[in-house]
Amino acid sequence: MSLDKILAIGGKPGLYKLVTQTRTGFVAESLLDNKRITVGMQSNVSILSEIAIYTLDEELPLREVFLKIQEKENGEKTSVGHKDEKIKLEEYFFEVLPNYDEDRVYASDIKKVIHWYNILVDNGITDFSAKEEKASEDSTEEE
Repeated sequence: MSLDKILAIGGKPGLYKLVTQTRTGFVAESLLDNKRITVGMQSNVSILSEIAIYTLDEELPLREVFLKIQEKENGEKTSVGHKDEKIKLEEYFFEVLPNYDEDRVYASDIKKVIHWYNILVDNGITDFSAKEEKASEDSTEEE
C-alpha cells in the first residue's frame, strides 16, 4: 500500500487507511486498532504523500524522510520512541536529516514523523518509493 492511501486525521491519534469514499466524506480504517470511522469533508485530513518536511534547501517529501529513517534503522522500528525527551528526538532527527530547518520543524512534528513511521512498519507498509520512480523502472525493464 502506498502513502497515497494513508491519512492523518486532525484530532484523531495514529494513522488511517482510506477504505472508500461516500457522498459526505469517506470511510477510514485505523492502523492502530483496525476500527473503521466515517470522516466528514469538514475534517482536517492530510494524505501522507502530500506532507513535506522543511530543510534548509527545500521541502523534502515525507516519503523521502521515511526512506532515510528506514535506511538508518535497516527497515526496523526507530531506536527512539515518539514519547522520548525533546532533545533526544531532535538529536535522532538530526542524524536522519542533518539539514532539517530547526526553526520550522518543531519537536511535535518530529514526534509525529517517528510515531507514523513506527505505525507503518508495524503494519508492514514499508515501500516508501514514489510511483513515478516505479513507473520509470518498469519502462526501463521492458526495453
